[in-house]
Amino acid sequence: MVTKPYKIPRSVLVVIHNPEGQVLLLERADKPGFWQSVTGSLDAMDEPLLQAAQRELAEETGLVAGLEAWSDWEFSQVYEIFPHWRYRYAPGVTQNTEHVFSVCVPSDAPIRLAPREHLQSQWLAWQAAAEVCFSWSNAKAIRMLAQRRPFSADGSPPDTLS
Repeated sequence: MVTKPYKIPRSVLVVIHNPEGQVLLLERADKPGFWQSVTGSLDAMDEPLLQAAQRELAEETGLVAGLEAWSDWEFSQVYEIFPHWRYRYAPGVTQNTEHVFSVCVPSDAPIRLAPREHLQSQWLAWQAAAEVCFSWSNAKAIRMLAQRRPFSADGSPPDTLS
């Protein structure tokens, strides 16, 4: 029996959004009803964060975006790992450091979910997406996205006519 190595308690969170302010959420296969953005642990301690974010985006959604679509927030959050997922980490590891990125893609980009990870996807206005996320750190990042980008409260593009 081959044992998997423990997960590294350092991860990326990728908030996927379109230019109009909608956010793409994914429903977890191992926890139906749990909606989230793309997340994933580093594969190696020296894996560059942006590379990990790009890898996770491609693995979980099939999406590939050019560098101009990416934003490294240079922001991280520490959170307590949910008890039901701690077995994936070395004994005694209870916290994870999550580094936040965002990527802008068209809402009509074809999504190819990793079936072992996600059941379905949905585009939601940023406020609705923040409310649906099960993770406080993910919801916080989506709200921060709205502060970083000029989205309206309902997720529609800002009114540019005066």
